[in-house]
Amino acid sequence: MSRCQAVARPLARQLRPQCAIRPFTTGAARASAAAETSSAAAAQPSPLDLDPNSVLPEFESDLIKAGKMPIGSRRRRVAMRTTASLPFEQLPYQAFQEARAILAADRQEKVAKIQEELEKISLLEKKDAALVKGGQAMKDTKLASLRRYVEQLKIQADINDPLVKKRFEDGLGDMDKPIYRHYAERKWRSYDYRLITQRIKQFNIVPDVLPKLDPVADVQLYFRQSKIPPGEIVDSLVSENPPRLRVQVFDKGPRLVSLVVLDSDVPDVEKDAFSKRCHFLAANISLSPSDTSLPLSRIRAADQLAVPWLPPTAQKGSPYHRLSIYLLEQKPDTKLDVAQLKELYASRDGFSLKSFRDKFSLTPVGFNMFRSVWDDNTAGVMARHGVAGADVEFRPTRVHSLKPPVKPRGWEAKRQGPAYRHLWKYTKRIKGLSNARGWTKRR
Repeated sequence: MSRCQAVARPLARQLRPQCAIRPFTTGAARASAAAETSSAAAAQPSPLDLDPNSVLPEFESDLIKAGKMPIGSRRRRVAMRTTASLPFEQLPYQAFQEARAILAADRQEKVAKIQEELEKISLLEKKDAALVKGGQAMKDTKLASLRRYVEQLKIQADINDPLVKKRFEDGLGDMDKPIYRHYAERKWRSYDYRLITQRIKQFNIVPDVLPKLDPVADVQLYFRQSKIPPGEIVDSLVSENPPRLRVQVFDKGPRLVSLVVLDSDVPDVEKDAFSKRCHFLAANISLSPSDTSLPLSRIRAADQLAVPWLPPTAQKGSPYHRLSIYLLEQKPDTKLDVAQLKELYASRDGFSLKSFRDKFSLTPVGFNMFRSVWDDNTAGVMARHGVAGADVEFRPTRVHSLKPPVKPRGWEAKRQGPAYRHLWKYTKRIKGLSNARGWTKRR
C-alpha cells in the first residue's frame, strides 16, 4: 500500500455516511412496511384509471370486465393523462402548428377543386344526351368518371389531417365517409387480405369450389365471441351454434348480399370421392359500411333464411373438412325468391356454389373459412342433430407400389457371398437368412 493511500483511507472512512444501525426490535418495522403495502394495494382506482382514453395497463382488465374497451395504444393513453385538458389540435409545438397550417391550405385547394367538379357534374346532368357525342352511354360514362374523381379528391383532402388519423386509430371513424373507408381498406389489404388469399390458395378453394375468387370485403369469423383465424380447426361443440360475422365493405351505400356456408369435403363412399353439402343459406341480407355485425342466429325472416344452420361434422378417419363462408353480392335493388331457394337446396347435399352464382347472377365479394375434424364431442353433436354416420370409421386402403424391389447395392451387396460367411452372424437379414431365428448354421 502506498503512503498516500494509507493517509487518505482514514479520511475517506470519516467522510463516508454512516449506515443506520437496526435496533433489536420485535418486528415493528416489518409490520409498518406491510401495513403501507396493504394500504397501497387497497387504493381504489381514480376516474382517470377507469376512463377508456387514459386507463393504465394495470387497470385494463377491470375496464374490460366492465364492458368497455381501452381506446388507442398504451403510449397514447399515458399521454392523454397529462394533456387531457388540452385539445389535440392545440398542442404547443411550433413545428406541429406550422405543419397543420400547410395541410389546411392544401385542403382548401382540394375543397375548391371538389366544388369545381361538382359544378361540372351538375351541368352534365342537365345537358341533353342528344347533344353529347356518343349519346346516353357516353354521358353515363363521363358522369361515372367525374364522380370517381370527386371521391378521390375527398380522400386527398383529408388523408393527411392528424385529427382524422387520430379518430380512425381510436376506432371512432365514420365509415360512411370515404376517408375512413380508405384507411380501413388500406389496413385490411396490408395483412388480412394477404392472409385470406393465401388460405384460398393453400386449401385449393380455387378451383375446387369456384374457378376464380378475389375478395373485396373483410369478413371476420367469431364463435362464442372468440375470433377464429382463417383455416383454424374448430371444436365441434363450439361450432354447434351458428357463428357471428363482422363484414366490412369499402364502397359506399347499402347493398343486398347472399350468404352461403359450404362443406367441400363430404365423403361419398359409393363413388369413392368427395361431394359438397350446404350448411347455411340466406339471401336478401342488407349490408352497409357502417353496419358490420352479421349474427347468423338472428337471420330468421321468411324472406331471408332458406337453409338453416347445420353443425359441421367429420366422421372418424376422414380428413379435415373445409367449411367455407361465401358472401355474394346481389344485383342492385334485386331480391331473390327465398321460396325457390328452399325448394332447390332443401336437401343440402350436392350443392354447387358455381351453379348458384350463375343461376342468380351473384358476385362473390367476401370469404372466410374454418376446418372441422372428428373429436370427442362429434358423436354427441351428430346424435343431437340427427346426422347419420357417427358409427362409421374410415380406414385408409393400402396401395402397393408398382416399382420393382430395390436390389442390394454398395458395401452390403459386395459382402453377401460365401467368402463373407463369417460375417453373417453379425446381421439380421442377408439373402433371406436371419441369425436371430437360428437359420444360420454354425461350423
